[in-house]
Parts: sequence; structure tokens; C-alpha cells
Amino acid sequence: MPLRPLRPGDRVALAATSGAIDPARLDLGIEILRTWGLEVTVLPHLHDTHPTLSHLAGTDAHRAADLQSAWLDPDVAAVLCARGGFGAHRMVDLLDWDAMRAAEPKPLVGFSDVTVLHEAFAQRLGIPTFYGPMPGTTVFSTDPATAEHLRRTLFEPTATTLLTGPDATALAPGRAHGVLMGGCASLLAADRGTPGARPSFAGGLLLLEDVNEQPYQLDRILTQLRRNGALEGVAGVVLGSWDGCGPLDGVRAVMLDHFGGLGIPVLWELGFGHCPSSITVPLGVPATLDADAGTLTLDTPVLSGPTGA
Repeated sequence: MPLRPLRPGDRVALAATSGAIDPARLDLGIEILRTWGLEVTVLPHLHDTHPTLSHLAGTDAHRAADLQSAWLDPDVAAVLCARGGFGAHRMVDLLDWDAMRAAEPKPLVGFSDVTVLHEAFAQRLGIPTFYGPMPGTTVFSTDPATAEHLRRTLFEPTATTLLTGPDATALAPGRAHGVLMGGCASLLAADRGTPGARPSFAGGLLLLEDVNEQPYQLDRILTQLRRNGALEGVAGVVLGSWDGCGPLDGVRAVMLDHFGGLGIPVLWELGFGHCPSSITVPLGVPATLDADAGTLTLDTPVLSGPTGA
């Protein structure tokens, strides 16, 4: 069943799947969503903090219950994760995947720690999701271009089938076609060997970005992914932002060391992830990577069902 674009009057639910939120920052994000004509549902445990682990937004069971209830609610047109941090790994196995599979699919949006959910939704539900900004983060409320690209992706999907950025350049030349997969590199590595994890990214266009991981740590992360077979057969690599990851020359050197000799295109800095201004990139859909042109082109708009307008 295709996912439909959003329209004014739709209801969206905000879920705290990972870290505890900043209420003032989230309020700014909610106001932006309302200017889009959306009705915003604040789920019961959105403002919770775990009783003993202050970095978590409530207990694992409560975070899972909020996400599941929003997904199963036919009146909710999309689920937006409030922020990242850490915590999705702790609650993902508490979701009733059979019930969620039976529900009508809808857009799921988030990045960073939400990578865990993107992978789970791809493997267990087989639907596309959106690696994009979250209403409880600073970039969503302070950078109009970031919020606007998400809005156009959700409301006007034909306008966002060509993705590029001002710093998008080829680390390795060429073109490749495949399904978009990936997200935050450290979360992809942490997902290996867990229940339901995908066996590899073979045949896919692998998206990678991260924050506060030094080049030697990124080397370890990619080495782990390579040694467990996750990178075997990857058709192309699309790199995002590396905020706080040390000298960018060091990051480039790590990426070239792991991917430069594979004979596949590698695109540097498409402009998604942990950066001052970011675009929304869908996952689980086919696209063409042209590293020389610095572009990623979706085969078709991700949201293509009836608008009901």
C-alpha cells in the first residue's frame, strides 16, 4: 500500500523514542508544524524522563507503547520522532511488529539514533522511511531551509526527487543504481547481530553520516561493518555530515581507505544528518547516484498515494 503525501489538516504524532527532550525547544518545533496546517498529537510519555537513567525519555516500555499506539492509530497520518540521543535499541524489541505490519503504513521521520527504527521498519515492515530532521532538535527550529525541505518532502514529494547539496562532490567517480539504505554509521554498526538485523547492504546505495566520532573511531566502525560482511556488494556510498568528527581530511582519508578501491561511486557531503542545515533523504526506495554530478535521484516520489485533496 503506497504512502500518501500529507495535506493541511492531517494529524501527526510526536514520539520520544530515544533521549529526553527539551520542552522549550520542542515547543518551537511544534509551532512550525502547526504553520504547515498540521494538527500535532503529543503522545502520553513524550515529556517523560527515565526514573534512573536521565538520558532516556521515559521507560523503554512507555517509549515503545507511544510509538506503537501512534502507528496503529488510523487518525495519525505520520509519526515524527522528537529527537535522537540513545534509547531506540532498548525499546525496538518491545514493539508488536505483527500488529504494526497489519496497520496502514505512514511516514516515519527521524535521524541519528532513529537509524535503529529505520532499519527495523525496513526489515520487519518493508516500507520506506525518512532520514530527516526532528521537531525537538535545534536545527529544525533555527534553520528554515531544513524544516522547509522536510515540509516539501512530505507535502510536495515530486519537488524533492532530485537531492544534492552545495558541498556534494565525488570521492570516487561513477554512477550506480540501488535501494537507499543506512543512516548513522555508529548505529548501523551497533545493530549488527541484533534480532532482525539485515544480513548486509548488498546491492544498495549506502548512506552514512555521524557526529562526534573521530577518524580512528570511524575507521573502527567501518572495519566492523566490513568484517561482518555488511559492506559486501554495496553498489555505491552516499556520505552526509561529520560534525565534531575531527579534521575532515582525516574523515575523507578513512572513507577513501574503505571504499575508494571498490570500484563504486562515493559521494562526499550530500548534506544530511548532523549538520547546521540538512536535507531529508528517504530510505528503502530505489535511486540513482551520480557522484560526478553530486546528485541522488529518486526513481519516483516516495509518497504517491491519493492526497484526498
